[in-house]
Formats: sequence, structure tokens, C-alpha cells
Amino acid sequence: MAFEKVRVRFAPSPTGPLHIGGVRTALFNYLFAKKHNGDFLLRIEDTDQTRYVPGAEEYIMESLEWCGIKIDEGVQQGGEYGSYRQSERKDLYKQYAEQLINAGHAYYAFDTPEQLEAMRERLKESGSSNQQYNAETRIDMINSLTLSEDELNEKLNAGEPYVIRLKLPNDENIILKDMVLGEISFHSSQLDDKIIFKSDGMPTYHLANVVDDHLMKISHVIRGSEWVNSTPSHVLLYRYLGWEDEMPQFAHMPLILKPSGKGKLSKRDGDKGGFPVFPLEWKNPETQEISSGYRESGYQPDAFLNMLAFLGWNPGTTQEIFSEDELIEAFSLDRIGKSGARFDPDKAKWYNHQYLQAMDDETLSIAFKSILDDKGINADPVVVKEIVSLIKERADFISDLWDLSNYFFEAPSEYDAKVIKKRWKENIPSVLAEIIKMLKELEDFTSEKAEELVKNYIQENELNMGQVLNSLRLSIVGSAKGPSLFDIIFLIGKEEALKRIQTAIDTIKR
Repeated sequence: MAFEKVRVRFAPSPTGPLHIGGVRTALFNYLFAKKHNGDFLLRIEDTDQTRYVPGAEEYIMESLEWCGIKIDEGVQQGGEYGSYRQSERKDLYKQYAEQLINAGHAYYAFDTPEQLEAMRERLKESGSSNQQYNAETRIDMINSLTLSEDELNEKLNAGEPYVIRLKLPNDENIILKDMVLGEISFHSSQLDDKIIFKSDGMPTYHLANVVDDHLMKISHVIRGSEWVNSTPSHVLLYRYLGWEDEMPQFAHMPLILKPSGKGKLSKRDGDKGGFPVFPLEWKNPETQEISSGYRESGYQPDAFLNMLAFLGWNPGTTQEIFSEDELIEAFSLDRIGKSGARFDPDKAKWYNHQYLQAMDDETLSIAFKSILDDKGINADPVVVKEIVSLIKERADFISDLWDLSNYFFEAPSEYDAKVIKKRWKENIPSVLAEIIKMLKELEDFTSEKAEELVKNYIQENELNMGQVLNSLRLSIVGSAKGPSLFDIIFLIGKEEALKRIQTAIDTIKR
């Protein structure tokens, strides 16, 4: 069926923090919708109340807001197809479950967990590689297909707990036409009769997402590849509910893999490698454990999204830095790869570095001034802007600016021993004392004039240029790092510079 309008949804479960794989799913849905002038919906799939985690729903919404992924319809935004929280739609699903039962496409199952485990053990002992509840095994279990009508009514009237299972065909190839993976065939004998309604009166994901996608007129289901094996059951649900001609198109994305490329990226990988796997910091409400987030780690939201877009998708060109509008224009499902996408923490930093370099000095200096204020340093905004322009090319994050420039605001408390050993020779104290005299007498104190004066002195006295300048830098900075030495001297001011040189003369001993 050709839908009148592209409508896609991101449908996370509030069972914990949102993994970056989930953010990527939201991003790909969002880009696809905007590319085709469609709608992007956020639907909270909270039918599994046993796994519900307080604060997770709010975390999901805050994460998408920080990323700049704008929601057209959702819990907060509303819309004509609400509610967009599944727990508020639970009365809706039961009627479809009963419709499937009445049509012979679903059935009541009363098996206890112990009976199910015993069934699996029997199959395992018999050498069967397929230990699922399906056409072969259901005939030996306690369900409305094996019970008499009287036995069934007795159990229902007595309020015995049951689930409702989808009745799969005995011998059928179910064809899935996937926009990323191509055509895939599943034989019904290798699938299980999935539970579509639980004993707690709530639907499972399988029924609820199909019903909601149909009623919300979803045109494309773009989700992770972990759902591929469940999709045949979803295809059957569309058929059995009479919606086959209105079934959305499916597109399953590859997994985000560990940096090693082996296995799905997990929180443990982030903890081990020292990088976040969640968009925002998350505090576990039970253990109080805090997991780092990209926002708190200093990533720019645009850089974060640009990085995510390239995990499994590429534009077919050498361009790597995209604005949101450029991503929307370039995005297409046929450029999504079929194999897993390896996560590279260094590449993530590279993206943030590119975005930070593109920021103007005024914006960066305002952000850096805030860091200085928190440290109790009252710096001249004009000077801060000058400092930022000198050091920003070495920064990956705004927080790096302090480590790259602390010597502008604080005199060295110690000196790099390696530089002392290599550069601080016996004549250096007397040479630096002469430089103090010259700089003190320099009236037109600029970086250019100071540099010219010092270098002329070194050349005229046939001194080692590298040795003297590195010793002078050591006196001012405490190490061999930093931008132009004479820019540093000018920005900290003559009085402070001379004081630091004298302190180094008095302090440094070989």
C-alpha cells in the first residue's frame, strides 16, 4: 500500500537509560521522516510493567531534546492518534487479541513455567534442536487447542492465569521484504507461537506495536536488527487482523559493535574503555551507580548526531561533517549497511573536535569564561577570547580549554623535570636575568617587540636559540607546552612574566 504520508515512530521501552543504539534508531527515523516531509512520533512502549524503571521515560525525552531530534507527535506533544503511552491504551489491545482467538489465529495457553521448562527438557533429551512452543509441541500442552470447550470454560471461569499465543501456520515460508536487508524467508517450523497477551492483562510488544503502528498510520518501521526474527510474527499479525494491504515497510539496521568489532556495544565496554554509551548521564535509581553521558562528557549535540549517523550509514561521498539539513538531504535507507558498525571512541572525539573548531571564538570564550568563574578566576573577557583563539585548535572539548591554558591564569607550581634536564644549563639563570632587564626596560610591550628583543639578544650573544627559548617557556608555563611563547608573555602581562622568570631562576636547580 502507498501511504498518503511518511509517518515513522521511535518506540523505546522505559526500562533504563537510552543506549546510543536507541538514539541512532531515533535519528534514522527522524532523518527519513524529514527527508520525505513526514512525521516523527515518539511512542513509549511500557507494557512490561515488571521492567519499568522510574525516571527512564523522562530520560528518553530529555535525551532526544538535547540531541535536537524534534518530535511531531508524542506523550508531551499530543496528537490525534494518542495516547502515545501504551499503558494508557491497554483496554484497546484485548479486543484485538480476542478477535484473533475468535478467528482461530490465536489461543489461550495455561501452561505453568514448570510445565514449559519440562517441555523444553523433553525436547532437549530427544535430541531436538528446536525447543519452541509451536505447531509441533502445542498439541502436548495445556491450551485451548487441546482442551475441550467445557475444560476451557472451567479454567476461564475459575480465573486461572493464562497467556494468549499467536497460532503460527504448520508449514509455511513467511517472506519479509526488508528495505535494508532485502528479501528474507522464514519457515514457520523454526518460529514459536509468540505470546501476544500476558497473564497480567497487558499485551506483549508483538501485539501492541502492530496494533499501534496500524492505528497510528505508520508507513515505515525502522528499527534495530535484533527485531528481524520477530518480524515474521508481525507480518502474520497484519495478515490475521485483515491489515496486510496496509502493512508498513520494514527496515532493520545493523548493530553497533564494540570497538574491537566483536559483539554488540554495551555499557561494560564503555566502562572498560572510558567512553560513554548513553547520551546523558544516568543514575541508577536502585544502586545509585552513575553512568557517564555524552552531554556531561563535553560533546556537542550536533557532533554526537553526526558521529551516530555514520554508524551504519554513509552518504557515498568523502564528506564526513554534515549539518542537520545536509544529513536530511543526503539520508536514504539504501545507504544503510547490512553488517554491524564498529564504534570508534577516537572517531567520536574527532567529530567533536571538528565541531568545536568550527565554533566562533566569542561563543567558545563565553563557555570558557563560565568555567573560569566556577574556579573563582575573574578574567577579562577580551583576554579570555584572545586565549581561546590561541589554544582552541588543540582542544577536543570545551573542558580541555582549562588544561590547555591554566598557565595564563596561574603561575607554575612545579617545573617539568625532563625540560630541566635537557634545556636548563649552567648559563641559563644569568641569561634569563639579562632578559628580565631588557623586558623591564621595554616600553612598547607587545608580543612582537618582546620576541624581537629576546631573539636579537640570543643571536648577538651566539647563544643556543632552542635552549634559551625553551628555558624561558619553562619559567613562564612550567613545561614545554603552549602556543606562541611571546603571545603568552604579552597576555599575562609584563609584571607577571618578569615575576615568573625570577621565580624560576630562584627555584630551579639541576
